[in-house]
Amino acid sequence: MTNFLRTSAGYLWIILWGFWIVSSLNTKSSVKRQSLLSRFPQNIPVLTAFFLLFGRGMWPEWLRQYVLPKSALPLVAIGWLITAVGLGFAIWARIWIGSNWSSNVTIKEHHELIQRGPYEIVRHPIYAGLLLAFLGTSIIYAELSGFVGFTLIAMGFGLKMRLEESFMIEQFGNTYREYKRRVKAVIPYLV
Repeated sequence: MTNFLRTSAGYLWIILWGFWIVSSLNTKSSVKRQSLLSRFPQNIPVLTAFFLLFGRGMWPEWLRQYVLPKSALPLVAIGWLITAVGLGFAIWARIWIGSNWSSNVTIKEHHELIQRGPYEIVRHPIYAGLLLAFLGTSIIYAELSGFVGFTLIAMGFGLKMRLEESFMIEQFGNTYREYKRRVKAVIPYLV
């Protein structure tokens, strides 16, 4: 059963990326975007994190150490559930933001400030969902590399969130400041 859950968690990620590719075909044109150079400090930790999580056999032995019992069915099942909930939340947020979405920090033509659906729960529900899913998958694989990757992806998303928020304040001013005051960034009621 644990092998089935591990394998199916990988398929959940594949479904997410397939959905992401298809839905990225329907976005508005950008009128302002972050510079190419500013993407590196955000993207390098995120890409490294995914390589750490999914390229487990290629890392040094110390990164492949188990930090949780690797075959504990309850932990693997909890990890799978956390992964599924996180990916579902990210997909829900991606659907809700619609054509305003971009993989980079941008302002779109006729950009809308979305404050409903998952955006009522947290300001950055895609990042929140992906972080939750990454944590769940790290629990499933139980290796140090996944938890190091979780730290890196959180750092990369944190950098990207700060830049996105500065773009949103520039675009929406006090409306965004009020939204920011009312709704937490990635963990409801906390952060």
